[in-house]
Amino acid sequence: MTLTMAELAKALNGHLWGNGALEISGAAEAGQAQPGQIALATSAAYLQKLPRGGMALLAEGMEPEALGLEAAVLVGRPRLAMAGLTRAMDRGPDFAPGVHPTAVIDPSAEIPDDAAIGPYVVIGANVRLGQGARIAPHVSIGRDTVIGRDATIHAGVRIAHEVVIGDRVVLNLGASVGGDGFSFVTPEKSGVEQIRDTLGERADLREQHWTRIHSLGGVVLGDDVEMGANSTIDRGTIRATTVGNGTKIDNLVQIGHNVVVGDDCLLCGLVGIAGSARIGNRVVLGGQVGVSDNIFVGDDVIAGGATKIFTNAPAGRVLLGSPAVKMETQIEANKNIRRLPRLYAQVAELRESVMKLIENTARDKS
Repeated sequence: MTLTMAELAKALNGHLWGNGALEISGAAEAGQAQPGQIALATSAAYLQKLPRGGMALLAEGMEPEALGLEAAVLVGRPRLAMAGLTRAMDRGPDFAPGVHPTAVIDPSAEIPDDAAIGPYVVIGANVRLGQGARIAPHVSIGRDTVIGRDATIHAGVRIAHEVVIGDRVVLNLGASVGGDGFSFVTPEKSGVEQIRDTLGERADLREQHWTRIHSLGGVVLGDDVEMGANSTIDRGTIRATTVGNGTKIDNLVQIGHNVVVGDDCLLCGLVGIAGSARIGNRVVLGGQVGVSDNIFVGDDVIAGGATKIFTNAPAGRVLLGSPAVKMETQIEANKNIRRLPRLYAQVAELRESVMKLIENTARDKS
């Protein structure tokens, strides 16, 4: 895939400097660009690594002539421009057109003429695929599942029965949608239920045998949702687990049963959201964030990495730590912890001074 510098500048709504006829066949970091590749140098740290006579993507205000470049595209928001550049240069995975002969498809399934279905795909009864569906090898799709237009389902994805998936959804390698929720109950009040009531004390210890609560609800994914590799979304107990439009889910994320995730959220790697939690719109959860069950996280909340949210979080709050508190509070607490050794030393000095004062006073009295 190639395009000219002039075409790239137009696509990125950027400013072309130099020879717009130069062809780009790829992109690279500033110090690694080969002939035909555009160098990404949108911050000052990369400018010294640019090869003279080459091509570069620069931030507005930089001076390509002084850098000895032959051509450059200057943009106002470099990170957004990188999204456009990488989209233009990404060949993506190969999906052979048509249905591979090894695919097993129930006769009642509705498969569009333009679908690409790879080897060893299994599609259950009454499944409906939208136009432009691309299904990679070893994908399984359970009965009565509906998938929207232009879906990209990568290899090894597992989609259970009665799942609804919107348009332009991307499910990456090994993702799982619609597995049973983790719901179990004991004949008598369990130890977990006891300590919820007492916050730690248990009346007695006895044998407990867990009985499964079956998951009758499904999963609903909105339009433009993306799931990372090996992430999982459990089906709901009675109602569906839902993920809103535009939400992006990183690798190894676990979303429990009955969870509601809003629109345009970012859930980073190793996030865990326990059952029946509700996540508002535009929420960002950093890596390893945990959200307790049955709580609400308001719109526009941002939680830093490894934060543990045990109680409701109001809209717009920036959180950090375990348990989660305002980010500025946690940062101040961290500073105070680092000051503790110095504080201990000062207390020891004060104690020694006081002891000497007491000894001197006693000596004077005697």
